[in-house]
Amino acid sequence: MNLTSGHLPHAVSLPWRYEAVRGHHDEMLAADGVVRAHWQGLVEELGEIGADELSRRWMRGRQLIHENGVTYNVYGDPKGLDRPWNLNPVPLVISSAEWTRIEAAVAQRARLLNAVLADVYGQQKLLEDGRLPAALVLGQPSFLKPLHGLATPRGIYLHLCAVDLARAPDGTWWVIGDRTGAPSGMGYALENRLVMTRTLPDVFRDCRVTRLAEFFGQWNDSTLSLAAGRREQPRVVLLTPGHYNETYFEHAYLARYLGYTLAEGRDLTVRDGKVLLKSLSGLLPVDVIVRRTDDAFCDPLELREDSMLGIPGLVQAVRLGNVVVANALGSGLAQAPGLAPFLPGLCRHLFGENLLMPTVATWWCGQAGALAEVCERIATGGRGIVIKAASGAQMREPVFAEQIDARQRDNLVRQIRHRPRDFVAQEQVRLSTAPSWDDGLLTPRHLMVRVFAAAKSDGTWAVMPGGLTRISGSTESTVVSMQRGGGSKDTWVLSDGPVNPHSPLRPPGAPVEITRAGFVLPSRVADNLYWLGRYAERVEFGVRVARAVLRRMTDDLEAVELPGLLDVLSGADTRTDQRWSDMPLSKRVIEQLFLEKADGLMPAPVRLDVEQAQRIAGSVRDRISSDAWRIITRLADEFVRPRVSSALQLNHTVDLLDRSMITLAAFAGQAIEGMTHDKGWRFLDVGRRVERVLHLAGLLKWGFAADAARIRHRNEAARNENPDDTAERFADTGPAGRQPDARRLEAVLDIANCAMTYRSRYLTTVQAPPVLDLLLLDESNPRSIASQLAALLDHIQHLPLKDSPAILPADQRLLVELLTEVRVTDVELLANEPSPRVHLSSLLDRLYKALPALSDILTRMYLSHARPTHQSRSAGELDIRKMQ
Repeated sequence: MNLTSGHLPHAVSLPWRYEAVRGHHDEMLAADGVVRAHWQGLVEELGEIGADELSRRWMRGRQLIHENGVTYNVYGDPKGLDRPWNLNPVPLVISSAEWTRIEAAVAQRARLLNAVLADVYGQQKLLEDGRLPAALVLGQPSFLKPLHGLATPRGIYLHLCAVDLARAPDGTWWVIGDRTGAPSGMGYALENRLVMTRTLPDVFRDCRVTRLAEFFGQWNDSTLSLAAGRREQPRVVLLTPGHYNETYFEHAYLARYLGYTLAEGRDLTVRDGKVLLKSLSGLLPVDVIVRRTDDAFCDPLELREDSMLGIPGLVQAVRLGNVVVANALGSGLAQAPGLAPFLPGLCRHLFGENLLMPTVATWWCGQAGALAEVCERIATGGRGIVIKAASGAQMREPVFAEQIDARQRDNLVRQIRHRPRDFVAQEQVRLSTAPSWDDGLLTPRHLMVRVFAAAKSDGTWAVMPGGLTRISGSTESTVVSMQRGGGSKDTWVLSDGPVNPHSPLRPPGAPVEITRAGFVLPSRVADNLYWLGRYAERVEFGVRVARAVLRRMTDDLEAVELPGLLDVLSGADTRTDQRWSDMPLSKRVIEQLFLEKADGLMPAPVRLDVEQAQRIAGSVRDRISSDAWRIITRLADEFVRPRVSSALQLNHTVDLLDRSMITLAAFAGQAIEGMTHDKGWRFLDVGRRVERVLHLAGLLKWGFAADAARIRHRNEAARNENPDDTAERFADTGPAGRQPDARRLEAVLDIANCAMTYRSRYLTTVQAPPVLDLLLLDESNPRSIASQLAALLDHIQHLPLKDSPAILPADQRLLVELLTEVRVTDVELLANEPSPRVHLSSLLDRLYKALPALSDILTRMYLSHARPTHQSRSAGELDIRKMQ
């Protein structure tokens, strides 16, 4: 039906149609088709904007989501692990009066679930009195026996919980499920809000939407209060399973927003019953762990021995009271669907209150009457019921009984009868619908709302005004799972009065203590920043070499330096025989590198390096700026996105390489000017300079120390392919030759980005001694090897030492030796040395071996926190780990 002016308080005509779905409550339209009162302001605003303007604005909104790297990881997704976050520009609107009722119901439910956990892990009176079946609790894997009897600060087990709500056709809100272990979605709700306020700022302001900042401030204050009496400035870490977790973006986002240290299990260790953070400055005590890792995975010693995500000894540290975990370990038990049938009675028993919002009808099959009813309903077609695992810890997909055939239903009944306590059945709610923007049209989508509640330090509960609204992927589907193609909406709770402008930031004028202290840098983050610098430099070098290859292809396919450049680009080992320089070249041969060995018009080695850089950057999202992330995302868009081409398009590829150099220059600018020059920046720059030395050494070896025998071998191979052709196509300097080929030296200057400097200094043709001086010895040249070594030494001297050694540390000693050897080098002697230039090759080989060894030294001195009896990793082991 049309949304016409007759349904609005003002004459507004929308340029689209919208029809509600029969048999489902529609959030925007009443049963008679009239726009509900609390939606009219939004409808009027969108009508004034118009379809074209809304589409234009939302293009910018999607771009923001892409640039911010908002993703939801889906394992096994053919489109890739990182799926872009799907946000719809039309929010869900909830009136102030209705929200007041929802808020009270969610706060009551959070209080009830916390009380149940306190009893189950405490005196267990509810089990003794038979108000909770012992088999439902003690027999479930989500009940963690080692946690029984452990007291929690202020008796709080649930510092944060979430409740999934759905509205039935009669307009009643029902609770579908609870999330009490490590509830997710809060960070995505905040990101949704930030995107919407930038996309529709005027609409958001005029509709008087309640803000979220106050809730996050209350949650943060409560978290910090858990460490009361420990230190004036407690250390809080957010424990994440890692960047492969489906909601890792949220973990990094919340850590950065709240100022917590994002940590994986391997970043933490337990010593003498205390949890310590492995940082660049040593082992630092941790006071509070806000966990996003499931309960059982948090401690492989006492909970789940096969976990690689946890912290060995964490339960003992909690037992000793040396650290607080929020939510408390074991709290995932309260999200078990099997508890739902007992909550109304428990609420009356514990509080003398009725549940303000009921749970959808649920049957725990561990009770004889419920088992018989569930099996009967399944056998007669299973209409309207969903079968779930009774324990929230069990990974079993819900089964819609009416959607499976008779044989499958019979098999399901047998499974339930075999282990009835493992199953529950729930009434299937016909979810309400709300309008969603879809290619210029408003279409209905089914929805559920996840509402969040946080325990405050005074014992009351704060409820986020709104939450994460999830919608189905189509009108026909009622599945709102993000993993199954669903989307999300911002949730607007309207305010009856002026909007509270609360911000978690300090109020204007409040005194602030001046400090230059940076954030705590976990060792893992320093390691990843180091490798981010290395891969960024690899990409830049690969782009420069690829550009040099393609430019020479357009001029002369048989240029003497072209095969060697292909060796450099493809990463061919100089000690092996299988190289491009051994092959007779043709356009088809080169196309193999650019097309058949890549997913587009970029060489495979460069594409793979970009992928690695993006992966590592994703693991330090909380430590790099939004601008730096956008630059990396742009690189990935250009290099990694598949392209289909039947022929080598040189012009297009050269243009792409030229654009990518600008993007890489922007990243380098961010690394130099966009980061505080703290320890993290130093590790990033150390990685860039280590990689640059390795590339320069390889480039100089190719340019100056090429083996003349290989050139003759290539001529022989060409003649074998075409016996009638007796021409010597490739230059041979001969064993006594002293000057490398000038075109090869020009390519070296071009790739090293020093051609302009050389021409400004020397008006003569390109000659070996000045080129070698510029790229090897000149410390005023930021592209020379000596300049890199000097910068590396400066960085290392500014890194913290665990003690004050009497002799020079190993990393500084190595760099001093290398820098000294380079500084005292006789350039004329090396440049005029006969081929194959043994002394120059020897110097470059020492650099090749010494720089990777520096990685091992840095790991041992700054990144490894193993006890002295443990053996450190080797440099080769470190490199293999990073290349996986």
